[in-house]
Amino acid sequence: MPGRECYHCKQWIEDGEEHDCWTTTEAALTQELSDDLRDAWERLREIAVSFGDQRIYASHKSIMFSRKSCYFFVRPKRNFLELCVFLGRTLKAPQVRRIDRASKSKAVHFIHIRHRDEVESPITDWLQEAYELSDALASNGGKVRAKSGEKP
Repeated sequence: MPGRECYHCKQWIEDGEEHDCWTTTEAALTQELSDDLRDAWERLREIAVSFGDQRIYASHKSIMFSRKSCYFFVRPKRNFLELCVFLGRTLKAPQVRRIDRASKSKAVHFIHIRHRDEVESPITDWLQEAYELSDALASNGGKVRAKSGEKP
């Protein structure tokens, strides 16, 4: 039958068939996780929900956690959860695999999570900090002031 292969998800789409590979759900993204990764995912979600009001939604291959803007997201992978946290400062810690500048006021920190036991301090502290930073940036028009004695 005539059709095409989706550039993004590589799924075969018949002519006339509707296709939207960008729309997904948390369940679809986490359904094939190992038991250890599923436990870690559930712990991450539980911690984030405890912070307060926010929006949690799936987008393409990520699960986003946002207030006015995204403060962290998770990309479920085969062997780990890729945790991407937006902070107003640069961390120097063994858990952080990579750091990219996201904007003038934020840097995104990439962290690999392989087990539920890793979802504890300092990672939970960084998530809380990102949650609070998200609110601070929204309330003062995106400008962050460094605390005295700290570098942003």
